[in-house]
Amino acid sequence: MRLKALLIDDEVNILKNLQAVIPWEELDIELIGTARNGEQALELAREHRPQLIMCDIRMPVMDGIEFLGELRQFDTSAEVIMMTGYQDFSYVRSVIRYEVKDYILKPIDYEELVETIRKLADAVREKSMEQRSMQQEWKQVFHLAYEKVLYDQITDLGGSASGPILRLGELEGENLAFAMMLVDVEDYSKREKIWDDKERKLWNFAINNILQENLTAFGVVHTVIQVRSGEWCVLIERSAPDLYERVQCLSWAETLRQAVQSYLKLSIRVALHPAEVTLKQLSKTYKSLQRSLYLSSTAHEGVIVSERARGSSETSQQLWDTIEEMVTGLKRCDRRRTETALRELNESFKSLPENSFERVAPIVHYLCIHLLREMREMEVIGRHEETEIWRQIDRHQGIRETLQVVNQLVDQSLESVMKKKTSDVLMLSAKDYIERNLSAELSIDVLAEYLGISGSYFSLLFKQHFGETFVEYVTKQRMEMARSLLALSDKSVTQVGLMVGYAERRYFTRVFSKYTGMLPSEYREQQQNKSGADKPAWTNHEE
Repeated sequence: MRLKALLIDDEVNILKNLQAVIPWEELDIELIGTARNGEQALELAREHRPQLIMCDIRMPVMDGIEFLGELRQFDTSAEVIMMTGYQDFSYVRSVIRYEVKDYILKPIDYEELVETIRKLADAVREKSMEQRSMQQEWKQVFHLAYEKVLYDQITDLGGSASGPILRLGELEGENLAFAMMLVDVEDYSKREKIWDDKERKLWNFAINNILQENLTAFGVVHTVIQVRSGEWCVLIERSAPDLYERVQCLSWAETLRQAVQSYLKLSIRVALHPAEVTLKQLSKTYKSLQRSLYLSSTAHEGVIVSERARGSSETSQQLWDTIEEMVTGLKRCDRRRTETALRELNESFKSLPENSFERVAPIVHYLCIHLLREMREMEVIGRHEETEIWRQIDRHQGIRETLQVVNQLVDQSLESVMKKKTSDVLMLSAKDYIERNLSAELSIDVLAEYLGISGSYFSLLFKQHFGETFVEYVTKQRMEMARSLLALSDKSVTQVGLMVGYAERRYFTRVFSKYTGMLPSEYREQQQNKSGADKPAWTNHEE
């Protein structure tokens, strides 16, 4: 880190000596100027904000003490060395309150001065690094809080009743609005059946990464929130003069769709809300976009504008609302709410005329898939039970049989939800957050802050739940993801390291080697030799 220094003395010879004798370049310090009195020095200090200042006490026009008083009005961090003669030492008491770092007596011992400046420069750099590190930690904590507010608003689970914490504190809640898209993997239910847990994590990670990369390239303030596996809410902040433009939003949506298709050979659908969305409208809009993906007459298209779903029947809307009510009840562990919604669903079907069954059956089929995805996300259904339910769904049975599947799903889910302890729910949230943020800064304090519990309690719960420490678990998740990326992509080792949370290639290589017993490049070569000359599934974006 290159520092800036300012010299102040009314004696020209002393200024020349200080410029010539002190090895400024060797100390990596830029001398931004010299001044003959405090008044000239103030102008230079305001313009350049030097971190180091050497100042004489006795000077015409404005002396050193008055200069210090004025300096501290706008700069409290600059380090100051005062130069003074023996006869001026009585002035020292006058500048104590201005936090002077050191005093140099005239005639100046330049060897001693060089060493003093060297130590002071090192201290300034160390302090600056600590401040940057602290700022990064605060930024991360703030980002977590901001994302948590948005997630709670989207899912409408009542976790953010207080006023929202907004990005950088620049916007008021009522003025904050978004362009909102819902990204969903096409035929995700079919893929969920064939993907094992490792594949599911990799594909979700890859899609999330591509969404983030492209949104960053758009140059917009954005947040990507994975609401459930295979589904992401994309929120692009809109504020005057950057108002909502549908054509621009459609272009962004299409770019995201094509990027995932190009790099992953995987199809996604993007539902776009046709207007700005406020903070309070996030939950309602999220459900509307979900309906569009399932019930819209244009649901087969890659980019869907949610208003096109208006043509769907009142019956389908009521069925969807009832399913949503059941899901919300389950998420809130509210048995009465869930069972009431299930009874309403059954009553609705009993009152349907026979000739409408054929029209409603596909809707019920999609609702069943939607409910199963929610149950999978909440981990209230085992893999074996899930496989059996998929088998029933795939038979495309009649409406009564499908309704029985829904009843079975809800009954199983209710029992599982009610058995879950508060600690289990917290650790499920922790696992989900780690999985979605492997590339970010992860620490016990960060996760404890996210969950709203103490760091020591989090560590205790985590070890009890996962059987290993937080660091061990995160390292294992990152290394497993790195192995997949090295085997299935041609991203560089440095890029893979960054994607799994390691800023330095050397450190990533060391951790990877300890975990696998080989270098990342060696592991990649081994995996590619095993798979032959097949093209990796995820190619380098920069190509």
